Amino acid sequence: MAKWVRLAHGGGEAFGMMAEDGSVAIHRGDMFDRPTPTGEVVPAGAVHLRAPLRPGKFIGLWNNFFELAAKQGNTIPAEPLYFLKSPSAIIGPDVPIRPPASYTGRVIYEGELGIVIGGRVANADPAAGAAAIFGYTCVNDVTATDILTADPAFPQWARAKSPDSFGPVGPCIETAIDPASARVRVLLNGRERQNYPLSDMILPPAVIVALLSREMTLEPGDLIACGTSVGALPMRPGMIVEVAVDGIGTLRNPFAPTETPA
Repeated sequence: MAKWVRLAHGGGEAFGMMAEDGSVAIHRGDMFDRPTPTGEVVPAGAVHLRAPLRPGKFIGLWNNFFELAAKQGNTIPAEPLYFLKSPSAIIGPDVPIRPPASYTGRVIYEGELGIVIGGRVANADPAAGAAAIFGYTCVNDVTATDILTADPAFPQWARAKSPDSFGPVGPCIETAIDPASARVRVLLNGRERQNYPLSDMILPPAVIVALLSREMTLEPGDLIACGTSVGALPMRPGMIVEVAVDGIGTLRNPFAPTETPA
């Protein structure tokens, strides 16, 4: 297994490979194109993780799990039902999720598997789609549900999902897991709220990448959130939300709404 991370380093950011003891071997170059170690190792106690990537595109899927589709009475899609989420929504581990000060409605978590693209891919078949996957990460696809449905004439997917901090990602990118054998778990203040198998996906990762690549070219570092299953619920101020994926780790963020100005 190879866990790639980004971390605070020398007044800026660096990237590297995290060892089992939590230390990080710093690398130079491009994470997605033959990075080389510098020889510097940051000990575990000095590692402060940032979001592991800054994608050019952040794509999210809807209705991609059989169990949730059955519960909601949705039809089974033959192709990805997707929206675009602003890359500026991305935050890393332990950074607070803060909705806009003007928003006082419900905010829900959605624990998901994230696909990280490692090579440029267009018009791909599933085999080429699989080859373009660099690795996987944990995603919390945070959503302001009252914005999504505020205008009955126009569902506002991008606006509901793109406020700053609505895209927690991390803690690492794992390059050597089999998603079909993993589960996603979400805990609120330590209480389990989601626990579902990734084998229940309607469209698996290689197919997702292939089909999306026929409509838009995917580039190294692009991020695709695979959708969520049952159990997504609103968060309350002060809660800690944790998204865990087997083989990757746990992404932890507090929910701390900004106080509305007087």
